Amino acid sequence: QVQLVESGGGLVQAGGSLRLSCASSGGTFSYYTMVWFRQAPGKEREFVAAVSWSGGNTDSADSVKGRFTISKDNAKNTVYLQMNSLKPEDTAVYYCAAVRSSAVFTTPRRYDYWGQGTQVTVSS
Repeated sequence: QVQLVESGGGLVQAGGSLRLSCASSGGTFSYYTMVWFRQAPGKEREFVAAVSWSGGNTDSADSVKGRFTISKDNAKNTVYLQMNSLKPEDTAVYYCAAVRSSAVFTTPRRYDYWGQGTQVTVSS
């Protein structure tokens, strides 16, 4: 059973940066495509960024392109989300998820394992 634990959230001013981490245990991390979703109050969970099991293929939402970067360290069993130039509309709970696949998916139902989430709040 794969377990995911997010960290790195917090309160930051607009224009600032945060780096989220998601540590994985219980599976062969290099076999898993990893993703970050986020959910703001009253809104549906939305795709942020994903990285394939090898780390060689990534995808990100248009709303974060050029600002957020996803990366995967198979040696540390950890996926990161570097978030720069943060905006108030980035405020949400950020969730890490995983699926044993080489493909990258952008819909939540494709992912089998989820972390508990970490809150990111961007003040204006």
